[in-house]
Amino acid sequence: MNFTFLRNSTLITKIIRYLIFKQKNTKLFIVIYLYLLTKKNNLVVTQINKLKIFNDPIYGFITIPNELIYDLIQHPYFQRLRRISQMGLSYLVYPGANHTRFHHALGCMHLMQKAVDTLRFKGVAISSDEECALLIAILLHDIGHGPFSHAMERSIVEDVHHEAISLLFMNQLNEEFDGKLSLAIQVFKGEYHRKFMLQLISSQLDMDRMDYLKRDSFYTGVAEGNVNSERLIQMMNVVDDVLVIEEKGIYSVEKFLLSRRLMYWQAYLHKTSLVAELILMKVLKRAKELTLKGIALPCSEPLSYFMNNKVTLDDFDASKLERFSQLDDFDIISALKAWQRQDDFVLKTLCKMIINRDLLKIKMSAEKIPMEESQALKEEFAEMHHISQLEAGYFIFRGKIKNQAYSKEAEPIRILKKDRTIEDVVEASDQLNLKSLSKLVTKYYICFPKQLI
Repeated sequence: MNFTFLRNSTLITKIIRYLIFKQKNTKLFIVIYLYLLTKKNNLVVTQINKLKIFNDPIYGFITIPNELIYDLIQHPYFQRLRRISQMGLSYLVYPGANHTRFHHALGCMHLMQKAVDTLRFKGVAISSDEECALLIAILLHDIGHGPFSHAMERSIVEDVHHEAISLLFMNQLNEEFDGKLSLAIQVFKGEYHRKFMLQLISSQLDMDRMDYLKRDSFYTGVAEGNVNSERLIQMMNVVDDVLVIEEKGIYSVEKFLLSRRLMYWQAYLHKTSLVAELILMKVLKRAKELTLKGIALPCSEPLSYFMNNKVTLDDFDASKLERFSQLDDFDIISALKAWQRQDDFVLKTLCKMIINRDLLKIKMSAEKIPMEESQALKEEFAEMHHISQLEAGYFIFRGKIKNQAYSKEAEPIRILKKDRTIEDVVEASDQLNLKSLSKLVTKYYICFPKQLI
């Protein structure tokens, strides 16, 4: 007699009730005995359903395709992305831009599922292992982002970019999951022999860009950034192991590139978003400078570690990676709130600017701003607040930003024409504005306190 069904306690209860009221025979005592026996030996097991569904405001329902990906999503390294803002401090400009890297990573995975289905439908052979590797690679491509995305890698971590930290996280996870991420890492690093797989993850028309443009457009309300990702994916194909877009999808590609250019000027490089991120970088730089001088600043333990130690990519062992995984936006916000009450004029003033959204003035120009202009402002501000010109440099500084929607030097977007020839999208397009989108545009800025106007 097979009693494996007895592991479901709800089913057991129903069976016992049935036997009591209907059968009234000795089977009742057998069932009760076995039920109590399994309870005593902790054999009643509840299976976790790992094929969950997320309800996404952009795409609707997103399914988790297998148990390995479920376990990766459940891992603390990935759950940390719920506490990392997708657009940094852009919510100071667009109040709705509070979405996270967690949203974005799931969206990228969803688009990759669609891309794999489309390519298979068109006869491209993709094994189940390759599909899983693609999904894992795109899911984890941003796992190395620090608090407020790019601010930390340019301030208290010594030029360690998030892509490098993402790879460190993936290698660590690969050890924990007994080598099940090896193929995904190979694809992520561009070492896999099928070139189109890396193009799906990182190129000028990849799942990453398709999701962040559509998602950021939705949350900011900047309609110009809304791209037709479904149409773009439906037009994808693979020829000679290279990703191409069928000719009838060329207008969708043009719209995609134009949307990217507009989103950079209107959202990512919006002058208020830009100056807020620059101030945050100055805050972290000043805090680290004071800490290294022996001044104790209140902050969380993980943040304190990176404030007190110089950490380069070569230093990132497992213990430092674990400390980094404890850092998120909340560490920075709580530190800003505490530091605005410190004695140091520079630190407390910069922190108040972010907390109260009373930011520096930023002036943009097509021409390079002369050093003399910033120097005169530094001297005036230093005299006004009785600080050194070096300290005044935290409030008055120059820089430049660049925007290029399409690069001719990078991996091109290839268009598959009806005669089966392949052309760069710039050459295949009949729109003159596409050539202008490949032009690098540089703008110069100077930041200074409003009181100096």
